[in-house]
Amino acid sequence: MNKMTRRFELFQIAFIKVDLFDVLDIALISYVLYKAYLFIRGSRAAQMSVGLVLIFLISLLTQLLNMHGLSWIFEKLETVWLIAFVILFQPELRRMLINVGQSRVIRFFVKVSGTHVIDEVLRGAQEIKRLGYGGLIVFVRDTGIKPIIETGLNLQADVSAPLIVSIFNPKSPLHDGAIVIQNEVIAAAKCILPLTQSEEMDPNLGTRHRAAVGLSEESDAIVLVVSEETGALSLASNGRLLLDLEIDTIREMLENAMKANSPN
Repeated sequence: MNKMTRRFELFQIAFIKVDLFDVLDIALISYVLYKAYLFIRGSRAAQMSVGLVLIFLISLLTQLLNMHGLSWIFEKLETVWLIAFVILFQPELRRMLINVGQSRVIRFFVKVSGTHVIDEVLRGAQEIKRLGYGGLIVFVRDTGIKPIIETGLNLQADVSAPLIVSIFNPKSPLHDGAIVIQNEVIAAAKCILPLTQSEEMDPNLGTRHRAAVGLSEESDAIVLVVSEETGALSLASNGRLLLDLEIDTIREMLENAMKANSPN
């Protein structure tokens, strides 16, 4: 072991020897902390993190100053810190684990099926059609559409038919615009999509259809449209609009598109 350590030794600062694994360890920790910062930045979790750091610094200060009373209190609280952390950051931890589990690296080794998401979306679309609502649902694939997502309201919610129906209820403040499904969650609602400028579009089609085609022209996203006027279900992909499709046809097309988008 000592021979291996010496072999990977890079340099020495005073009496501290730094080897390749030390550098790798520091780089990984820095990367994890940076990604965690980006994940919680601007959220309520960021404010709670500041509070926890302050408590931790105060506990260190009480030990340095030999303040036995406060040191005893903080020492007793150490046993519940982990539980308190999990309780306070439960929503953020859940979102983080979902993102990690659905990352490309993990999906390369473990195939994650999006069939449940498609089923929920189609159940919601059928209910929207029955109620006479309109709907616009974006499935993100390889091309990122972060600017589009940022035009809407961040949700990061599980995909479910009742939630989709409630979002597109005309009385809902979120019904205008599109919902964006990314990493098998509803990333945002009320998103504004670019309108196509194609002169080949049927002038009788409304804004939802033009927006669906517009986004499909600028990205590889697939957009499902529920017409408020006719109730027809349509798909926009690669700048093309397929009108009035049967539900089984839509399911097959979405499953094939999502399957092609996933690593083998």
